[in-house]
Amino acid sequence: MPDSQPQPPQPSSSSPGPADPSPLLLCGARLTDGRTVDVRLGGGRIEAVGTAGSLAAGGTRACGARVDLGGYLLLPAPAEPHTHADTALSADTEGPVSYEPRDVQRRATEAALLQLGHGTTAVRAHVRVGDVQGLGALAAVLQARRALRGLAELTTVAMPRVLTGAAGADGLAMLRDAVKMGASVVGGRPDLDPDPAGYVEAVLEVASEHGCPVDLHTDAGDPARLARLAAMAGGLRPGVSLSPCGDLGRLPSEVASRTADQLAAAGVSVVCLPQGGCGGVDRRGAAPVRLLRAAGVRVAAGSGALRDVSNPVGRGDPLEAAFLLASRYGLAPEEAYDAVSGSARAVLGLPEVRVEAGFPAELLAVRGDRLAGALSLGYSRVVVHQGRVVARTSAVREYCSSAASVELGLPRQGRGEVS
Repeated sequence: MPDSQPQPPQPSSSSPGPADPSPLLLCGARLTDGRTVDVRLGGGRIEAVGTAGSLAAGGTRACGARVDLGGYLLLPAPAEPHTHADTALSADTEGPVSYEPRDVQRRATEAALLQLGHGTTAVRAHVRVGDVQGLGALAAVLQARRALRGLAELTTVAMPRVLTGAAGADGLAMLRDAVKMGASVVGGRPDLDPDPAGYVEAVLEVASEHGCPVDLHTDAGDPARLARLAAMAGGLRPGVSLSPCGDLGRLPSEVASRTADQLAAAGVSVVCLPQGGCGGVDRRGAAPVRLLRAAGVRVAAGSGALRDVSNPVGRGDPLEAAFLLASRYGLAPEEAYDAVSGSARAVLGLPEVRVEAGFPAELLAVRGDRLAGALSLGYSRVVVHQGRVVARTSAVREYCSSAASVELGLPRQGRGEVS
């Protein structure tokens, strides 16, 4: 149900483009510690945070734009560690999904903008390479990345199908070509290769050659295979992450705990998908987030499929992912939001964001005064990327005219009545 408060006005400088060096003042925002503050942004960073009314937009410089965030909770912006840009928004497609570059680019761009509207300013997109797609889908997503510059950061994971044996030679060559083309992460699905351990070894070798992170799909149902993966991945920089690991929660508790300890010792992160997996309805179920966190594993949360055949109703909303982690998997609201913000940014190799001077101006303002309420009913949102307002969603609750609405003073919008 939409919320009912008036929305902040548009800032005077909100056109797309790179980070605006002119200052922007966010007025009257509430922080999670209960303070109400003004926040001044400039040059893509937070310049100052002060009590409400204490800051001028730019100090001695000419005043910049102002955004009234009274009634809003100001948070570090979410990041998306797991989505599929090449198949996003294809659920209603008649016949096979088109991998024509123009179609892939359009879907990838639209999906990133949809997620930006939810508050996500950085997205990691998994893209299949090889088979019928070749490198065309990757090229199209990289083109979408260029088109989105200044609005959101889109990075890509190259996902070959097979990397071992005679059939894997082409896949391995294409993986290397994908990195040269611009894929910044190497990954794939080792569970689908005839030699899963060999697949992982090949991916880690390419990652080591190019200094790339590794992001692998696995259901994590084989503890021996996970132990080997952890042993191979331990110490690799800039890091290894696994997702969605839904079968890990189906293992006996002592086995799952031992596996979690091995992943933690190797520095392997886990990205869970509480909104639904990306491999079909028979592979639903999120990783055991509390067990993993207790073992010291960094746990982030992603969206997975965004309205494709795996999840035709996938929303790509990080607040929904955090809501599910809190309501279904028992995390505190702060822990749940960290999974889609701080931990997600860490998995993506992005700098930390706090609402403090000196940190990147990657922010999300959500209607509400407490984090729990924002996760429950956070419909109105203002999104800041590189110090600029790049998206906003305004929602208003209306009630029809009735004795109850008059007596209780329920909010309405406009002059007419709701019929």
